[in-house]
Amino acid sequence: MKNIAFIINPISGTLNKRRIPKIIDKLLDKEQWMPDCVFTEYKGHGVELARHYAALGFNAVVAVGGDGTVNEVASGLRGTNTALGIIPIGSGNGFARHMGLPLRVPNAVEAINHSTPVRCDYGLANDHPFFVTCGTGFDASISEEFQKAGSRGFKTYFEKIVKLFFSYKPQHYRITGEGIDLDTDAFLVTVANCNQWGNAAVIAPKASIQDGKLDVVVCSPFPLILAPGLALSLFTKTIDQGMHVSSLKAREVTLIRDTDAPFHLDGDPVPMGAEIRIRVVEDGLWVLAPKRY
Repeated sequence: MKNIAFIINPISGTLNKRRIPKIIDKLLDKEQWMPDCVFTEYKGHGVELARHYAALGFNAVVAVGGDGTVNEVASGLRGTNTALGIIPIGSGNGFARHMGLPLRVPNAVEAINHSTPVRCDYGLANDHPFFVTCGTGFDASISEEFQKAGSRGFKTYFEKIVKLFFSYKPQHYRITGEGIDLDTDAFLVTVANCNQWGNAAVIAPKASIQDGKLDVVVCSPFPLILAPGLALSLFTKTIDQGMHVSSLKAREVTLIRDTDAPFHLDGDPVPMGAEIRIRVVEDGLWVLAPKRY
């Protein structure tokens, strides 16, 4: 019998969360797992709860929410022997999609019954952990606008993209690291641990959470006429084949910006300075993965 906790974010996504404990109780294999369910009450609560359960020696702690919830729970579990599980109910669910986890709650609960723990990497940006992607530029500006919105979900996210796209101005960046020395204007700079932002928008097709490296993706300014094609390439996993996108792998990079512009960690805007050191932490997190992973 193994102990498992479910940390549920009540404001993540659009699903009614009050039914989730009943679904867990019905579908979780009780011969294998002894569950405990708890709801977060404030920002950062997921980190505290995850650390608490890890200190108690729980075998697994499941983040029930989106990538922001995953970030909090994983932040509390990194460096411990307690594995991260995921029931994705957020707006993007980038980590869950990268892992090939089911996106419906009942299926995700049943997948836990047939999962196995694997070691995975995560990233640090000025010592702030991220597990999916971090970055600056257009996507970070979208994250900032999305956080201000009164509603969640893909529809709101898409509306923010369309509204900001026509007014956004590319910024200047200096990026240095292992074999990397770029001094360029860019529409966005994404550093990826997982292959996508979420919603199946794959920004780093070759990214792996088990290769000990991060994928650094730089999108140069492009003519407006090319925007539909670039957007489509995100969903066909071919964005790295375009002439306006370069993708490199590195264990560590330093990103220097002209201004203290928006920056995001796993889709949530976070204040950062003009200079940001980003590095990978290899095998720093246990994750419950499908056995086929």
